[in-house]
Amino acid sequence: MATITKFEDLEIWKLAREQAKEIYKLTKEGSFAKDFDLKNQINAAAGSAMDNIAEGFERFSNKEFSQFLIISKGSNGEVRSQLYRAFDRGHITEEVLKMRLDFSVMLGNKVKSFLDYLQSSKYKSKPRKKD
Repeated sequence: MATITKFEDLEIWKLAREQAKEIYKLTKEGSFAKDFDLKNQINAAAGSAMDNIAEGFERFSNKEFSQFLIISKGSNGEVRSQLYRAFDRGHITEEVLKMRLDFSVMLGNKVKSFLDYLQSSKYKSKPRKKD
């Protein structure tokens, strides 16, 4: 297995980025665009899921990375909760709700699997680059 040297190569970061882009698209349309509080909250949560993967990767230990993955997984759960609110307010259809929920659950499962791998890894820190 190749060593990943930048967060942009992580599958979970790519998936979280895709989710953030799709959520942003949803919030630009129709009544969702005018529900400023919910629009801002769901975009922030989707961005947090993505950003915490990146920030954790840039830390020096698996323990720190794991903490950021836990935060990312929590933010992803927040996205799911807010999708229900968007549906309840009539901003998205049931079909869109199901599609976005399925994606979010898949992302959460992949983050959890990666977290489990990281926590069981014999490597506890990343090698530091020499100046």
